[in-house]
Amino acid sequence: MEQKKFYITTPIYYPSDKLHIGHTYCTVATDAMARYKRLQGYKVMFLTGTDEHGQKIELKAKEAGVTPQQFVDNIVEGPKGVKDLWKLMNISYDRFIRTTDDYHVGAIQKIFKKMYDKGDIYKGAYKGKYCTPCESFWTESQLVNGCCPDCGRPVVDAEEEAYFFRLSKYADRVRDLLVNTDFLLPRSRVNEMVHNFIDPGLDDLCVSRTSFKWGVPVDFDPNHVVYVWIDALFNYTTALGFMNDRYPDSDYQTFWPADVHFIGKEIVRFHSIIWPAMLMSMDMPLPKHVYGHGWLLLDGGKMSKSKGNVVDPYLLAERYSADALRYFLLRDFPFGSDGNFSNELLINRINMDLANDLGNLLSRTTAMADKYFGGTLPENQAAGPEDDALLEKAKGLRARYETDMEAYAFQNALADVFEVIDAANKYIDATAPWVLAKSEESKPRLARVLYNLAETLRICTVLLQPFMPDTCQKIFEQLNVAEDGKTWDSAAAFGTLPVTATLHKGQNIFPRIDTAKELAELEALEAAQKAAAQAAEAPAEPEKTETAAASAELIGDHEEEIDFDTFCKVEMRVAEIRACERMKESKKLLHLTVFDGERERCILSGIAKWFAPEDLIGKKVGIVANLAPRPMMKGKYVSEGMIVAADTDVDGGCAIAFYPDNVPAGARIH
Repeated sequence: MEQKKFYITTPIYYPSDKLHIGHTYCTVATDAMARYKRLQGYKVMFLTGTDEHGQKIELKAKEAGVTPQQFVDNIVEGPKGVKDLWKLMNISYDRFIRTTDDYHVGAIQKIFKKMYDKGDIYKGAYKGKYCTPCESFWTESQLVNGCCPDCGRPVVDAEEEAYFFRLSKYADRVRDLLVNTDFLLPRSRVNEMVHNFIDPGLDDLCVSRTSFKWGVPVDFDPNHVVYVWIDALFNYTTALGFMNDRYPDSDYQTFWPADVHFIGKEIVRFHSIIWPAMLMSMDMPLPKHVYGHGWLLLDGGKMSKSKGNVVDPYLLAERYSADALRYFLLRDFPFGSDGNFSNELLINRINMDLANDLGNLLSRTTAMADKYFGGTLPENQAAGPEDDALLEKAKGLRARYETDMEAYAFQNALADVFEVIDAANKYIDATAPWVLAKSEESKPRLARVLYNLAETLRICTVLLQPFMPDTCQKIFEQLNVAEDGKTWDSAAAFGTLPVTATLHKGQNIFPRIDTAKELAELEALEAAQKAAAQAAEAPAEPEKTETAAASAELIGDHEEEIDFDTFCKVEMRVAEIRACERMKESKKLLHLTVFDGERERCILSGIAKWFAPEDLIGKKVGIVANLAPRPMMKGKYVSEGMIVAADTDVDGGCAIAFYPDNVPAGARIH
């Protein structure tokens, strides 16, 4: 019988900075699904990678003083980069694609040309709104409060010669796909796509740029680079050898169409509208499913690299193990919904499920087998009335688990397993093995109790393998499980372990954590990390080789000398920037809302040339707090203070000193 196939992908992540826990969440979910299908006997192709082109990368590289290629190489291949993180998290991907790979670049050029030759791509002029962080074009009507509807950040006006994809041509077919099939999951995402994007009318999509160069060149018109979403979306096919010779054609024939794309909900539009439309243009089969999972929220808001409110998965995985973090991410948060992340939730879940329930069950079972039988159970065993309920739960577990996994309900699948683990712990209390051990006549009953516990643990461990692969191997070793007892088929049958099983008491797989102590240590570690990152981002001190002329020009004229009492009248304090936006009335000014420890106040600051609003939100800066309110923009705004900033060069450069998170808003600056 021919082996069944399964193709699953993550989105390819944008390496503008190190990845955070939200990216890890998606990748761990994808890995769990891939491992589950391998466990079932499928031939699996699991693809992940990085989306490395675009204006934002070009700008980031320029700021860092490196080439765009050097910049992305460091993020992807460098220490604690993307690949290091996936190795730490035990991600079992089969292929890793980078959109800067030569084979992918060549394939994208061929794909672009094919759609152009078909008439689905044409040359025109683009004039509209563009979100640089999202690499997305928007119409005025699609903006939310004048900002990008996806990320909420300001957009810029863009006007340039461009190629367009006839997205409007495929609007009806895409609408039918969304409404009348299960292509997009969960179904709650469908109405949003149809009502917000398709029904108002799909505009043709701008698919090239001329204002930057970091992208795939249009080979028949080299002034243009391919719009990032064509470049990114077709990775799912080029990684299988489509229109390139990097991989055999048979890979594409074997695995395409994809069974499911796992993506964050912020890019559902691209994958459920633009992606199928482009595949229709190419006369290619469509993916079976696109699944838009929810966000991990921090303090009620979406985690974002640009906001700086991210959680470092490296820190947590190294501290608690990758398996503990993998389990927590897929146990606590329903995959299709948003969930609030906190360190306290993580620690409590480790203590409650992994230490108290799973770890304790394993420890008690193996310890009692060692204590009462020298590790090897006797053949003479006796059933009892307490057995039926546990055995029924264990025997039916695989079917319940499979139903949930097929629906991508990872949280429910894990809950199913731990319901059986909980039943096994209660079974110990009901049978009281320590009482049975007091009498030789009850030893056969004791032996069967321990066998039932070990076999229940084995079945649960088989099904936990996609989630906690390393931990499961440790459990198998303590239970002395042969290879045929680790299979999918074996999870449906109670009694795979030999009656005379030999159990080994090993190390505690999940030691209990002191919650209060651990939370305090985590807070200190995370604060230190943020402070180090801020220090690294701070402008370097001018080199001593700077010319005297330049220094003199920078210093300029001095102000009139003041006495100490006059200086003491200037009140400078630390303030937290809670909101920041560009102003329609001025290209120079940013509108900042800052909290000074007592109240929020508005400050207009002429720093728009050097700082993006999204990069300032959440930062702590110095302000002159007792500056008299100053009406500005003909009295439309009142600025209540001044940001403390420094000139950095003779051309008017600017730097701001940012304070660490542990410095409270309102702290006096002396």
